[in-house]
This record gives sequence, structure tokens and C-alpha cells, in this order.
Amino acid sequence: MKQTVYTASPESQQIHVWRLNSEGSLTLVQVVDVPGQVQPMVVSPDKRYLYVGVRPEFRVLAYRISPEDGALSYAAEAPLSGSPTHISTDHSGRFLFSASYNAGSVSVVRLNDGIPGETVHLEEGLEGCHSANISPDNRTLFVPALKQDRICLFTLGETGALTAQEPSEVTTVEGAGPRHMAFHPNKRFAYCVNELNSSVDVWQLSDPHGKTECVQTVDMMPPEFSDTRWAADIHITPDGRHLYACDRTSSTLTIFSVSEDGSVIAVEGFQPTETQPRGFNIDNSGKYLIAAGQKSHHIALYEISGAQGLLAEKARYAVGQGPMWVVINAM
Repeated sequence: MKQTVYTASPESQQIHVWRLNSEGSLTLVQVVDVPGQVQPMVVSPDKRYLYVGVRPEFRVLAYRISPEDGALSYAAEAPLSGSPTHISTDHSGRFLFSASYNAGSVSVVRLNDGIPGETVHLEEGLEGCHSANISPDNRTLFVPALKQDRICLFTLGETGALTAQEPSEVTTVEGAGPRHMAFHPNKRFAYCVNELNSSVDVWQLSDPHGKTECVQTVDMMPPEFSDTRWAADIHITPDGRHLYACDRTSSTLTIFSVSEDGSVIAVEGFQPTETQPRGFNIDNSGKYLIAAGQKSHHIALYEISGAQGLLAEKARYAVGQGPMWVVINAM
């Protein structure tokens, strides 16, 4: 399996393209100068394109991915209605979702054979909208509104229109600040990292009555931590056994074990990492984790090992300035 790692550095307006070698090292393939501050990124479901959100001129850029070495070449772009904080696609590759924290909205952009086109839906009134996450069945879009302590639930229609479900939202505890999400591979549970209190909620996607329910909340910080909580990102291994979340104030990755059915998580340890880890990701084999330090201007590569999923640092690499997004693509 060939894997390529993409890191976005908005301060230097660059994407670094790396080959992830099987023994756990990175080889630099390409540095792409981006026309704007590049932040969120996502690979298309068919692996042909890398989509990146840029500002201050709000738009999404599409780069073709070389099947040979993962290198990027510019393909197209489309305007966005607000500053892109997080981008994702539906599983069929027909639509791209752009969540905008500043605009308090999520927009749906049509993808035409992978090329971004017109915005077909704009949903507003989502204060602090921080991500848009399509459910494993490609039916429900989960949209955390950080400033409102709620996750809005929309049904994705055939044309890309979003329709509020009934109930239309689920709520967190006051002041939690729901931010990013990850789904268990068994498609029955989701995990949401809360930025403002650095906790993780476990959501059962559908109880016997068809409702989404929070079944567990876990504090992700060490007991001795007393500073400002500032969680950022969350990811799960492909086998669903290990979950990770990061906090920027403490520059820590929290390691969770996950029960066999996905319903229960438990803290297994804490890994010091690059300064102010804004984003990280896990490779497609579940063997490696790569974290970006927004203030260290480096990325660190860790090996995931053992029953607890603990992390051992293999290497660190200089990237552009202010790295904050990591995407890993398997060809």
C-alpha cells in the first residue's frame, strides 16, 4: 500500500507532500505554493483529488493527485460563501461540505466528476460552526455549532439540500464547545471532541427509537492539568480499537482505548507532542500517527503499538509555517 501525507501550512501558504514509507519514515516529494492561506484539506473518495480550503479569498481549490507518487497539480477552484474552517465530502463524492466558524454556516458544493462547482445549499445560524461530518450511511450530516453547545442533524438530499431532522439537534453540557468528530468503523457510534472543556462525548448513532444519544463523556486531560482547556482534533484507528484527541494548551495527545462494540472509551495515556497541535491524522494501516505543531512548525511521526495504543516517536520533520492540517491518502 502506497501512502501519501499532505500537510497544510497557512502562514507560509504551502502544502508539503510526503511519501510515508513502510518502516515509519517520511520522504519529501513536493512543496506546493498555494494562492492563499491553506487550512482544511480532504481527499476525494475516489482518491483522485485533494480539496483544500483557502482564505482570505474564500474558495476551495482542487488538486489532481498523481497515482504514481501522490504529487499535486492544480485542477480547478470554486468560491465559498464563508471562510472555510473544515471541509469534507459525502461518501459518493457528489458533494463537498464547507463549515465556516466565522460565518456560522455550512455550505454544500456540487462536485462534477470531482471538480467543485456551484454552491447548492447554504445553512446559516450555526454559531461557531466547526465541522461537517457525514454519517457512515451517507444520510445524516452532523454539524457541531461550538458556540451553541449543540450538534445539528441534517438529512442530505439527492440534490445536496440539507433538511433538519426530527429532532434537529443534540446538545452537549453547557460550555463544552463541540468541534470535530470521528466515526467508529462499525457505524454505530461517533466521538466528538469538545474544544472548551477538553472532553470527548460518545454518541450512539441510533437507539431502538431512532434517536442519537450521548452515552458517555470522558475528560481527556491529565488530573494535574489546571490551565485553559483548548482541544482541537480527534481520530480513530481503522480497526476501531484506539481513539486519539489533542489539546493545544498542553501540547498533548490523549490516548483512548475503545471497547469492542465502540460504546465505551477509556484514557490509556498522554503523549507530549509538537507545540500547539492543531491537527493530526492516522495512516490507513493504523500503525502510524502524524501530528502537526502549529507553533513548532514541525510534524512528528509516531508508531502506534501494544494493546493500549501507546505512541512512540519515530521522527520529526520541518514543514511550512504554522502547520495545522494533516491528511493521509492510500493509493
